[in-house]
Amino acid sequence: MTDLRNTAGDRIRAIRKAKGLTQQQLAELSDLDDAYIGAVERGERNFSIDTLEKIVTALKIQPADLFQNKDDLSEAEAAQRRAIDEYAVTVGELSVKQISTLNRIVREVRRAFED
Repeated sequence: MTDLRNTAGDRIRAIRKAKGLTQQQLAELSDLDDAYIGAVERGERNFSIDTLEKIVTALKIQPADLFQNKDDLSEAEAAQRRAIDEYAVTVGELSVKQISTLNRIVREVRRAFED
């Protein structure tokens, strides 16, 4: 089972770093200890489904994202996933009014590409 723990830990670390978060910030967002986050990322700790839920919720990802083999993704899918992750981080920092405005802009851009 160590391989699965290592895979999950590696993906948690990669996603956390891609989102520009420190272990301490992820720990705060997930209501876990930063030393525990470090141990999970290194594959040293077994963690429960409840802990997994806290971490993926804090990272704003789906649990399956931790186990998706990045080699299985096409370049376009990988680029789309990175864009979605970046968008989620950006939206997470906005007010409700700003999110509403951004969503209107995105819808307009999408319509422009459909023509």
